[in-house]
Amino acid sequence: MNTTIFPCLLYNKEAKEAADFYCKVFNAKILTETPFVTEIDVSGQKLMLLNGPEVEKNPSVSLMVICDTEDEVQNYWDQLMEGGKALMDLGSYPWSKKYGWVSDRYGFSWQIILGEKPDGQRVVPTMMFVHHNNGKAMEAMEFYTQTFPDSKIENVLKYKDGGGDQETPENVQHASFNISGYHMSCMDSSYDHQFYFNEGISMVVMTNDQKETDYFWDTLISGGGEESVCGWLKDRYGFSWQIAPKRLIELVNDPDQDKAQKAMQAMMKMKKIIIKDIEEAYYS
Repeated sequence: MNTTIFPCLLYNKEAKEAADFYCKVFNAKILTETPFVTEIDVSGQKLMLLNGPEVEKNPSVSLMVICDTEDEVQNYWDQLMEGGKALMDLGSYPWSKKYGWVSDRYGFSWQIILGEKPDGQRVVPTMMFVHHNNGKAMEAMEFYTQTFPDSKIENVLKYKDGGGDQETPENVQHASFNISGYHMSCMDSSYDHQFYFNEGISMVVMTNDQKETDYFWDTLISGGGEESVCGWLKDRYGFSWQIAPKRLIELVNDPDQDKAQKAMQAMMKMKKIIIKDIEEAYYS
């Protein structure tokens, strides 16, 4: 499992509170904690919780939690439903003996499922392609697996194979893909959902140097993507990514608060992260 790619969940002010809640639910542990960022470890997998501007949460991206037993499914479901609401009731479905989809107290969506973990990865981000994106799940998987090295599309179930009266037969009912050893999944939906991809959940890509940073930035914004700030971008489908050099993380977390603040202030003025400019500010 790749540990340099991981989800980031955006909160208004509740990142630490939510981290404590998820640690209780999933028996996770806190890795790092700052006023802005809390990182937790869920079965060896990193989740970043970030305090930032308020964004309305929606199910366009959910986190699928793959469980070994029915009791485990029930345990997670019961806790996530405390202050949350069911999007699909917990029960038996054709794809799993025990499955449910829940929006938690913070508005984030979780699919809890009894199944087999790909390469031991318990949490699998799942993208829903709706409205103008509907029908583009297959295209998006091809784009992502061509962008990231050592990647592949793994399993694809189309509606012509799995049924679905409301859907175009060629649409993807469910598919899984692997980007550089990190597993994700996706689906198309023709329903008139009142939501789109937004910054509520993004994917962080940790890069080794400026060349790698430039490559992922330029490739992911190609074909109609948009630059944002502080290493954030939206790709051609409106999905959010953070391209974060490891050197940036090292400098902004320096115990010398004066130097760390200089690096942070330099980052705040950037769109794509330029490592040498961060270093110049840090050493000034």
